[in-house]
Amino acid sequence: MPWIFLILAVLALVIQLNPTWRDPLIYQRDEIGQFWRLWTGHWVHFGWPHFVVDVGLFLILGWMLEHRYPRLAVSSLVLMPLFISLVIYFFDSHMHRYAGLSALNLGLLLIIALQGWQRDWRDWFWPAVLVIYVAEIVFEIMSGGSGGGMIRFDDPHVKVATSAHIAGAVYAVCAWLLVRRQARAVGKKE
Repeated sequence: MPWIFLILAVLALVIQLNPTWRDPLIYQRDEIGQFWRLWTGHWVHFGWPHFVVDVGLFLILGWMLEHRYPRLAVSSLVLMPLFISLVIYFFDSHMHRYAGLSALNLGLLLIIALQGWQRDWRDWFWPAVLVIYVAEIVFEIMSGGSGGGMIRFDDPHVKVATSAHIAGAVYAVCAWLLVRRQARAVGKKE
């Protein structure tokens, strides 16, 4: 069982059930002095459809990741939300609010795909996942954040956070390269 992912999904559910918690927890540019928002903003969602899709995928990815790569899963759950929020803050000054697990989910999916492809470079499935991932990002860029998903948000002004999705991808590639480098270093010692 992906216990850490389940606990975090329950945390997101508790936040979703208590709408008054949304404002003090959401990533909001002008409140970034409240440093916890860099992490908690990912657990807030813009409505139930947004919550169900994000948390559902989060649990599936947790099931795939936590038992196979536990250290990578835990470090990513701690570091990736902070990385994504800092990228938004420093590189996307137009994004004033951010919420949801989509960027974290896409980063976790990319880690799983890269690890899966590395196990068998001839396997077609993981490269197909990577192509779909890149196509999703390109679609988001081309549509200016108004596309890139079929989720309805409870606020009509919310757009898909393409810069956050790209940040999740950058984190995932860096984490994968670091793990791969560490594995090679251990292999050389033996």
